[in-house]
Amino acid sequence: MSGQTSGVPLLSVRDLSVIFTQSGRETLAVDHISFDIAKGETVALVGESGSGKSVSALSILKLLPYPSAAHPSGEILFNGDNLLGHDDRDLRRVRGNDIAMIFQEPMTSLNPLHTIERQVSEILKIHQGMGDKAARARTLELLNEVGIREPEKRLNAYPHQLSGGQRQRVMIAMALANKPALLIADEPTTALDVTVQAQILQLLADLKTAQDMSMLFITHDLGIVRKIADRVCVMTKGRIVETGPTKEIFDNPQHEYTRHLLAAEPKGEPPAANLAAPSVMEGRDVKVWFPIKKGFLRRTVDNVKAVDGIDVTIRAGQTLGVVGESGSGKTTLGLALSRMISSKGDIRFAGREIDRFSFKEMRPLRRELQIVFQDPFGSLSPRMSIADIIAEGLQVHEPGLSADERDARVVAALNEVNLDPETRFRYPHEFSGGQRQRIAIARAMVLNPRFVMLDEPTSALDMSVQAQVVDLLRALQKKHDLAYLFISHDLKVVRALANDVLVMRNGKAVEYGPAAEIFARPKEDYTKALMAAAFRMEAAEGGVVGQ
Repeated sequence: MSGQTSGVPLLSVRDLSVIFTQSGRETLAVDHISFDIAKGETVALVGESGSGKSVSALSILKLLPYPSAAHPSGEILFNGDNLLGHDDRDLRRVRGNDIAMIFQEPMTSLNPLHTIERQVSEILKIHQGMGDKAARARTLELLNEVGIREPEKRLNAYPHQLSGGQRQRVMIAMALANKPALLIADEPTTALDVTVQAQILQLLADLKTAQDMSMLFITHDLGIVRKIADRVCVMTKGRIVETGPTKEIFDNPQHEYTRHLLAAEPKGEPPAANLAAPSVMEGRDVKVWFPIKKGFLRRTVDNVKAVDGIDVTIRAGQTLGVVGESGSGKTTLGLALSRMISSKGDIRFAGREIDRFSFKEMRPLRRELQIVFQDPFGSLSPRMSIADIIAEGLQVHEPGLSADERDARVVAALNEVNLDPETRFRYPHEFSGGQRQRIAIARAMVLNPRFVMLDEPTSALDMSVQAQVVDLLRALQKKHDLAYLFISHDLKVVRALANDVLVMRNGKAVEYGPAAEIFARPKEDYTKALMAAAFRMEAAEGGVVGQ
């Protein structure tokens, strides 16, 4: 790391404030912050959800929802030029060219109607004037650089056909396409498993060195900050409360909030294993194969074996943690068990064989089979209030409830996830990432389910909020005797929640058994590699960790 601090900074944020105005009510989101980024330097902006990190980053390129957002004070100088003084037309020459951004939630940032090739190559054509052939070749290079296997097969894919981690890698490829002077990375490794996370961090570090690129790195994972950042700015409640060289911040934190962040991580033990508990969800030889069709007649020439012969049992009050790299089939397995996609094999829910149930037959069971998705912002309708979002399932499954009864259930659900019921008439964009995930959990819990599929529910959250959500999930499970299928790439979170662990790779089960045994004595080489990557990343003191 260069850690340059001499000369004129590449980016200089001076006395920046951001106010949001809605329905006549003003909210101060960023409160007179200042920081510099030198050429070739990486500055990390860390803090809890709602602290103002992303709002500060979005202000740099004026990507906030103006005119409801305003800057009552401040300057943002890029190469000495105040970006806040320019209109959108001027900023288009800067956005994606001189300054690029990797967004936190790739599913809402990628266009669902366009292929991956079109979205990556469009940037190259607009900014570099490349033709179709050159843009295609460079797109393949970029996808390969960010670790997407067999990129040729992904060019014609749409975002919904990729895993969360693969979508994030496409976003990184798009951001790096024009070799920007400044890369703003807003949680760039959020959806990535630990081994790919190490690769991406190494890639970003290498590109930074090779291109003399600067980075503003926003993350909730302090382990990453230690490895990639030259300097750290700690934010809370819209203010920067501590800043300094990374090593000094970690070795000798001065502010109480910084010490709180460094100490925060998921803790506690999962509920004790209980083999006598009734089986809620069982899968036997579950397979999900997607056909590959070619030729004029579209004949099936091969299959993508997303899930290939998996056996699982999940009991009441118990949690099965499913871990593995992005694209290993974790989410596909969960969707198959929940009967959201077609599959082969036997699936039993509460003793009933549901693998051959039609959509109509499954509908009465949907209230008992709930899902909390990876991306809370993408899964909550921006046009509906929180009250309407949570009550929607009640209108479908309990149509006999009066409006007052539905509202009472919504209030109870919000209280259960520790959110103020008075906020229920607000909209998703008015909440932080952690609050949105609590809303998603409340939407599932309001129907009193028996089985909940949790698909990376803490991946987008900072460490302290992760710990709070883990405690919340554990309390809800104990209170309602819930069966959880917990999908995650974060092994520290899995260790805090899961009784049993299923390790998946390329659609197959690598290892399956009691969590304590697998964490203490993994048998398979792949499981050992996953554990080593996760806990080496956790323990390492410096430098980007490779594989």
